[in-house]
Amino acid sequence: MSSRARIAVTMMALVPSLAACGAGEAAHSSVSHSAVSHSPGSASARSNSAAAGVRLLQVGTFESPVYVTGAPGDPRRVFVLQRSGQVMLLLDGHKRAAPFLDISAVHTDGDEQGLLGLAFPSDYARSGLFYVDYTISSGDIEIVQYRRSSTSANFADPSSARTVLTIAHHDFPNHNGGQLAFGPEGDLYIGVGDGGSEDDPDGNGQNTDTLLGKILRIDPSPSGGYSIPHSNPFFGQAGKRQEIWAYGLRNPWRFSFDRSTGDLIIGDVGQDAEEEIDFARAGTGAGANYGWSVWEGDRRNKPGTAPHARFPQIVALHSSGYCAIIGGYVVRDRSLGSLYGRYLFGDYCRPQIESVEFHNGRAGALKATGLTVSATTSFGQDASGHIYIASLNGPVYRIVAR
Repeated sequence: MSSRARIAVTMMALVPSLAACGAGEAAHSSVSHSAVSHSPGSASARSNSAAAGVRLLQVGTFESPVYVTGAPGDPRRVFVLQRSGQVMLLLDGHKRAAPFLDISAVHTDGDEQGLLGLAFPSDYARSGLFYVDYTISSGDIEIVQYRRSSTSANFADPSSARTVLTIAHHDFPNHNGGQLAFGPEGDLYIGVGDGGSEDDPDGNGQNTDTLLGKILRIDPSPSGGYSIPHSNPFFGQAGKRQEIWAYGLRNPWRFSFDRSTGDLIIGDVGQDAEEEIDFARAGTGAGANYGWSVWEGDRRNKPGTAPHARFPQIVALHSSGYCAIIGGYVVRDRSLGSLYGRYLFGDYCRPQIESVEFHNGRAGALKATGLTVSATTSFGQDASGHIYIASLNGPVYRIVAR
């Protein structure tokens, strides 16, 4: 396994309830890494300066919000996902009472099921098409296409639903993933968890003949269904799922593309010991193996092989208070001053929001932002590049200049 630079983060231990971590024990293997810019240790050594001049502005309160996003070319509208199946709408900063879309098929048994993802393609203003990710009563994951109403941009047409992809996920209710995002080239990326339980009992993470434990890349068709880009790493290979872009992931709950560089940054929820953030520079990452379940972060989790596995750029320890990493965004909102160009992330169990800058694909020193959000479920970004943070407790915040 190739050695990659990483940061080990230390705080105190808690238990998550949204993106569930395993409770079993796992074998530990000592791994050597090069130092980034400081040694693992106290919070003061790790986060020695805070971003100046930013604050949280609450933009609304919702029912178990799990994602926030905007539509390309539409700076007026921000969309907030409620886990129970509603896509709520903020119009010019004001919450509308009626949902943009209410999906009755969403199933929410278990803490990790529900309406999980939403993405708008770059031509949304013209096509009106968008995509959602949710769980159904069987436990399977549905990726469904909808169309904006022909009479109002504040509503979707509920009759326009077309199934794009169904992912078998009926054994366990956890580790569904759920992130949807269009990449710089216009294809749809889909984060899928390893199928649930603990320790990846079916070995899905390293199995390239299943969609579980992966990031997928597809080209959705306007009438439903999809095609597979010829540049996908397993295109045309027998015995491999050609939808796969990257594998060896446990529960890639939130990932994002840097809107300036196209770099892909993945927050992958860990099990008993380590959370991780993975990084792939634009133009790389096809076929990347991030190691699960042979590796959890930078520690050996169980016997076996993970060919050409990549270590994460950031490792956050459960012994230090992390429990479910919440991947965020690289800030491209110039009004946020010292945060510009820095990647923001959080954790469900730790209220502190932290930042890091990637230099030539490697993580620099972590810094505190001075911002805190309890029970963080997701970050979000709108059409103008403004950054949002959602709390499972209800509030959704936008990061603004003081």
